[in-house]
Amino acid sequence: MDSSSTPHDGTVATRPARGRPPRLDQRRTVEAAIGLLDEAGLDALTMRRLAEAMGVQAGALYRYFATKQDLLTAMAEHMLAGCAEVTDAGAAWDEQVAGLARRMRAALLAHRDGARVYAGTHSTGTNTLGFADTLIGLLREAGFGAEDAPRAAFTLVNFTTGHTLEEQAALEGPGNATTGPDADRLREAVAAAPGRFPHVDAALPTLTSSDFAAHFEFGLRLLLQGMSALRAPAHSPA
Repeated sequence: MDSSSTPHDGTVATRPARGRPPRLDQRRTVEAAIGLLDEAGLDALTMRRLAEAMGVQAGALYRYFATKQDLLTAMAEHMLAGCAEVTDAGAAWDEQVAGLARRMRAALLAHRDGARVYAGTHSTGTNTLGFADTLIGLLREAGFGAEDAPRAAFTLVNFTTGHTLEEQAALEGPGNATTGPDADRLREAVAAAPGRFPHVDAALPTLTSSDFAAHFEFGLRLLLQGMSALRAPAHSPA
């Protein structure tokens, strides 16, 4: 497999000039797939459409990806590039862990339907394993046990993925979480039953808020505070 002739600049692969056989490799295919994802969304990403965008026969793609799920796994691996870097090495353990979660969220948000692509994939590539190793390592150093650390890592990744999936779904719809049809339906349902849902009624400004960063930070803080109870006594605050 020869990928040295194609620059790793994130550009979308284009149809080759007439008469020139297209150059196809795994990296170029993944980058083209991500370009198509950003343009049209996950539902429109098919092997046939990707092949057309790259100017090749659909069967040529199966040389590198036996199924669409294999392609999605490679795309998820590509998205996590750089997420394992710890830029705040001198900070407390929870801030370092929070930094990893924030970078993961940003990486998924950088691409249309990024969280949908990532969810359910299990890459063994260096980006994914590097992120997992850094996260589990931080938790182990912070005093989490050999079983608690990976379980806590699972919980953090699942929260980040799920939150981002809901965030992107809300942003993809008409309007936004505050002015879109879902928010309007919620307000109308509460207004149609005066006094029946008083707590939901009082919470409507928060429930229909589109400040997803604030929602994420609140949930992340809750997770980290709960996780801290699992730390070994020697590592817990005095």
